[in-house]
Amino acid sequence: MTVQLEELQDDLLTLPLDMRASLARTLIASLDETVDADAESLWAAEVKRRDAEIRSGKAVLKSLDQVVREVRDLLKCVK
Repeated sequence: MTVQLEELQDDLLTLPLDMRASLARTLIASLDETVDADAESLWAAEVKRRDAEIRSGKAVLKSLDQVVREVRDLLKCVK
């Protein structure tokens, strides 16, 4: 890392949390060179589909505790 970049980073880290978060979102968005114009409408349709499955009883829901246990068990296998 160059000295100039290190100094800029140090300065930016002194900003309040909300400003750093906003900057982080902007920087991350700038890394994505492709924009999917349909992404928002596709996500909205997916949310509606999942909501319908939950309301109809078709979806099998799990408690947060169960999901955390399952993730921890999976992570133990990765080690």
